[in-house]
This record gives sequence, structure tokens and C-alpha cells, in this order.
Amino acid sequence: MRILVVEDEKKMSGFLKKGLLESGYSVDVAESGAAAEMLAAENPYDLIVLDVMLPDQNGLDTARHLRRDGYANPILMLTALAGTKDKVRGLDSGADDYLVKPFAFEELLARVRALLRRQSPGAQGGTSVLRFHDLEMDLISRRVSRQGKEVILTSKEFALLEFFMRNPERPLSRTAISEHVWDVHFDSDSNVIDVYVNMLRKKVDQPFDQKLIHTVVGVGYVLRPEE
Repeated sequence: MRILVVEDEKKMSGFLKKGLLESGYSVDVAESGAAAEMLAAENPYDLIVLDVMLPDQNGLDTARHLRRDGYANPILMLTALAGTKDKVRGLDSGADDYLVKPFAFEELLARVRALLRRQSPGAQGGTSVLRFHDLEMDLISRRVSRQGKEVILTSKEFALLEFFMRNPERPLSRTAISEHVWDVHFDSDSNVIDVYVNMLRKKVDQPFDQKLIHTVVGVGYVLRPEE
């Protein structure tokens, strides 16, 4: 899933980006509210991590602007202000959750997972497990199995499969895949997506009788049972 981190402190933004990348997310960084609004207008982010204190405008105003402009996915607000009124203002501005600095990165990850699974049709019973057919993905342990057999994936393969499993039976264009699984520096003219899909098929489909990842001619790919 693709996340936008809005944080002007380079040490903090670097820490967040590194940790989220290591956890399998694609991450872009904006250092101001205006930059965040511009990036959100151009890219389909699954979640935004938004600091309240920004150099050009208050993060609360940024959240309001994002909602006004149609951004409907979760916003996780970060702030050093721990008062109840501050939290209420953050939630009223359009944030879905509120995390007070300093925080443990594991807590931020747990909040991110919770917000993402609320909107995921593939999540089962509000858990951190995605299931489709005989394929299962645990988002916390980052383990994938099919028919009970563990499937070992790289970080990018895991992210690609997660995007498929959050959008089962839905044809996904190469553009949609690049926008959610890669970042703003992705070269749209390359064949990287096809290469990764082929690598994923070798691990998820090839050892099993029924194939789940299919090519949709003229569109891209889809996760669905073989007809």
C-alpha cells in the first residue's frame, strides 16, 4: 500500500520513511502542507501520516483541505500536543486517528494496519489477515501461505500481492499497480511490473493446480480463481 508522510523535520521523516519501507509500504514524503495537497491530488495514497506542525500551514488546515478536495482514505495525525481538546480538533479536522509524539514505531505501524484494514474488502473479521481462495496473508508476521504451505516473498513481492488481495476479482491496470506499489520515482516505461508479476506467479501459482493471478489483455492483471 502507498503512504504519504507529511513531516518537515528531516530526521523524523527519514525515520518514518525507512521504517515504513522496511515494513513493505511504498512511501512518498512531503515537507509542507501545500506539497502534501499537491501530491495527494496527483497520486492515489492509501493513507496519509500528517504532522500537525508544518512550516507553511497548520496540519489541521491541511487535513481539512485534503478532505475538501476529495481525499477519502485514512489520515493519521502526529502531534506533540497531548491534550483532549487538541485530539478533538485533530479528529474534527478530518483525521481518522491521532498519535502523540514521542511514540514507538511499532505503535504507529499498528495504527497504520488498523486504519488500512478498515477499508479493505479482503480483511477477515477485522483481523490483520487477508484471505482469498486458499491463499492467506498475515500482515503482522508478514507471512504468506497457500494450502497451508508457506510462500517466501521479497518485500516488493509481498506489497504487490497485498495490493492484489485487497482488490480481489478486480482487474488492475499497470498504472494502478505502479501508483500503489511503487513511489513517485517509478519509471512507467519500464517492464518492472510484468517482471514482478511473473516472479510472484512462480511462487504463488506455479506450484499449485489452480492459478489465481491472470492477465487481462489490454488492461493489466487480476486476482481470481481459474475459470
